[in-house]
Amino acid sequence: MSGINNNRVNAVMNSDQLANVKTLFAAIQAQLPFLVGLSPAERMSLPKINVGNKAFSEDAANALRNSPQLFPSFLSADMLQNDLNLFHQLDEISAICRQLSERIEDTRILAGSEAYTTALSIYRIAEAASIAGMPGSKAVHQQLKERFNYRPGSATPPTPEEGADTPDLNGI
Repeated sequence: MSGINNNRVNAVMNSDQLANVKTLFAAIQAQLPFLVGLSPAERMSLPKINVGNKAFSEDAANALRNSPQLFPSFLSADMLQNDLNLFHQLDEISAICRQLSERIEDTRILAGSEAYTTALSIYRIAEAASIAGMPGSKAVHQQLKERFNYRPGSATPPTPEEGADTPDLNGI
């Protein structure tokens, strides 16, 4: 939890860093102008290459290249080889991107978790201060409490007696 002896990530990008990262991603995209987007249906319907059919595709490319007289002229060994080469290249890049994406997502989740856990601690402290009658604490507690009084789909927020969604903060 942020600020309470267990802060695994405590960083902020300055505006130049954020702008530079966005520029670098844009530069990467500019180097890959042939990238396409597939619909979920297309993703499901397209045959996928795996280890076995990758070897099969490479053998077919060799057969087409070495025995062109057996195949119709509309089949191109060069085009097939280009597809295989691009698959290999993008496979390498994709692995790097997945690793980076996973670390970005993990750090995002951790930063959000630390922020929310600290916010929950602040809520409980404000609640205790309000119960103790500390000046100004009731307004803070009421403001923070609003988050736990609303349930999506209900016309009006429930009262605490009706079972408002109060967080379980055991261990905080």
